[in-house]
Amino acid sequence: MVTHVPAETSGDERGALLAFVEAQRGAIRRSLLGLTEEQAASRPTASALSLSGLLKHVAEGELNWLRMAQQLPNENARTEADWSDSFRLVGAETIPQMLEFWSKVAMETEAFIHQDVDSMDDTFPLPEAPWFPQGERCSMRWLLVHLVEEIGRHAGHADIIREALDGRTAFELVAEEAGYAGRS
Repeated sequence: MVTHVPAETSGDERGALLAFVEAQRGAIRRSLLGLTEEQAASRPTASALSLSGLLKHVAEGELNWLRMAQQLPNENARTEADWSDSFRLVGAETIPQMLEFWSKVAMETEAFIHQDVDSMDDTFPLPEAPWFPQGERCSMRWLLVHLVEEIGRHAGHADIIREALDGRTAFELVAEEAGYAGRS
């Protein structure tokens, strides 16, 4: 769902990129408005994706990218054995807990970019993986653009899943969040 990111609120390049990341986060959060845990965990399409699973995946994904950029170990790192758990809530996990977790990750991402990054041209190494060229480094700018891309891709999935659940569109959810639901 496209939302407007006001130019005057974003300031410099860091602020602008972080504002676009936050706009995509908002799309994922809005997709959950008014749903029960059961509704959010359901999979109304042929896909294995659910709204609560997407929430968990993007929160953990952002943390993973943040830790790579910080060059710190990821305390929530997934293994091949538990990778599928990153797409569904397990045990006693709840949507409010995932939203709180993601909020903390988002605040940490923003603080890191504003306080710890000297230049958006600063780089960090990508891990060894078949999908990354060996020895490639990425800039902090690339990191934020990638987060916009990655969260945005999953926000599109969330739009489809939500509409399949109850017919509510992203436009209606934006209006509800803004307090315009039910107004003509």
